[in-house]
Amino acid sequence: MELNSLKDAFDRVAKKQKLSCSKTQEVMDQIVQEIEKTIEVMQSTTLDYKSVLAELKKKFHEIAPLSQLEGTQKELNIVLSKYPKALEKALNPDISMAYRNIEFDSHTVNQIIASHFYRQGMFDVGDCFVTEAGDAEEAAAMKSPFLEMYQILEAMRSRNLEPALKWAATNSNKLKENGSDLLLRLHHLQFVKILQKESRDEALMYARTNFATFAGNHMAEIQKLMGCLLYSDRLHDSPYTHLLSPTNWDIVAEELTRQFCNLLGQSYESPLSVTIAAGVQVLPPLVKFMTVMSWKKQEWQSMKQLPVPVELDKEFQFHSVFVCPVSKEQSTDDNPPMLMSCGHVLCKQSINKMSKNGSKTFKCPYCPSDIDAAQCRQLNF
Repeated sequence: MELNSLKDAFDRVAKKQKLSCSKTQEVMDQIVQEIEKTIEVMQSTTLDYKSVLAELKKKFHEIAPLSQLEGTQKELNIVLSKYPKALEKALNPDISMAYRNIEFDSHTVNQIIASHFYRQGMFDVGDCFVTEAGDAEEAAAMKSPFLEMYQILEAMRSRNLEPALKWAATNSNKLKENGSDLLLRLHHLQFVKILQKESRDEALMYARTNFATFAGNHMAEIQKLMGCLLYSDRLHDSPYTHLLSPTNWDIVAEELTRQFCNLLGQSYESPLSVTIAAGVQVLPPLVKFMTVMSWKKQEWQSMKQLPVPVELDKEFQFHSVFVCPVSKEQSTDDNPPMLMSCGHVLCKQSINKMSKNGSKTFKCPYCPSDIDAAQCRQLNF
């Protein structure tokens, strides 16, 4: 809403400025026109210059340029004076009020930043950072796997699948455990690449060598690829032309990146990028809260739980575990997280204990709501 109101304010300024410029240009054209007429008269007649200039002065009084411009300029000044206030309201320059004085482990933070540079392929920047941060010894361990990944991806961009196939074959068991068919996708690309060279026999030999182990679960896909053999000399003009799309390579490259990070025990998205993106979302409500509660700054610094609800988009909701805020224990199958009618969540054992096994209602530990254990619902993360 704030950004929409800011856009509306900007549009009003732009509209008034356009009107002001148009009116100014119109008045200037009138003045130039009268001056040109006066020059023509002075060049073509022997009239006294003073009378000609007096007539020009009279025309200027009739045009009244300042009076014509005054109205539009006044309207422009009004909206211009309001725009900085709208900017200040929508884009609060002082975000430091939401800062909490918390000690950070600088070594861990440096590792996260360095890892971000390496996983983005910015190896020179990462090396420079770890050197200045004094963590060069651990940098090699972080850099090496991502260096291998980008070498594989770079080879794929050059349409060389050998490094990718070698890596996928080496890690085939782990890929199967993850439910990934990356190895088959890579063989798929290699098969089509061979067939594009109009080498039907070589493509058939490649299929016999590499597709047999996937026949049990992917027969339909393999049969489709075998159908391509009938059009080896005109694959671009066939029912299988979609197999030649460069998008197929991009999709497989993304899957390889995802699985590579997965086998490293890391997320596909950079933790630093996710943290910053989530922080951008939660910052406005926190700044707004602190603007209202500025007189309680010390209390804000000592709070152990956020006093206001902070909503995050679905892409940031990926908790694999839940820790009960009452018992401080992780949820299990026997002790699952339960959503109470007020919207807060506790583990089942905590609810049973506080409700005497459902025999009475109890107060939520975080709000004054009365909770009936029978109305609590199990949550699945």
